[in-house]
Amino acid sequence: QVQLVESGGGLVQAGGSLRLSCAASGSIRGPNTMGWYRQAPGKQRELVATITTVLSTNYADSVKGRFTISRDNAKNTVYLQMNSLKPEDTAVYYCNLRPWGGLKSDDYWGQGSQVTVSS
Repeated sequence: QVQLVESGGGLVQAGGSLRLSCAASGSIRGPNTMGWYRQAPGKQRELVATITTVLSTNYADSVKGRFTISRDNAKNTVYLQMNSLKPEDTAVYYCNLRPWGGLKSDDYWGQGSQVTVSS
């Protein structure tokens, strides 16, 4: 089993910044992809950004140029630096870990962190 513990959410004004962290522990074997997803009220969960063990990244178009995902493999921790935040970024942000070659059914999820951006 893998446990993901998130920190760093909160309330910020539009144009501000926040940084999310997610520390993974437990049975982490081999390469993997870690990432962030978000779910706004009444909407489906959507991908924000992912990063592989070899630091290959992928971003949703809506956050490109504003958000940066990074990871520290030695600490099994992934970060999401969010700049120029907009009210539409308001959502619960979930950390995700998928083992290399795994399917959705193999995913691990964090508890979720509320990010609220006021206009």
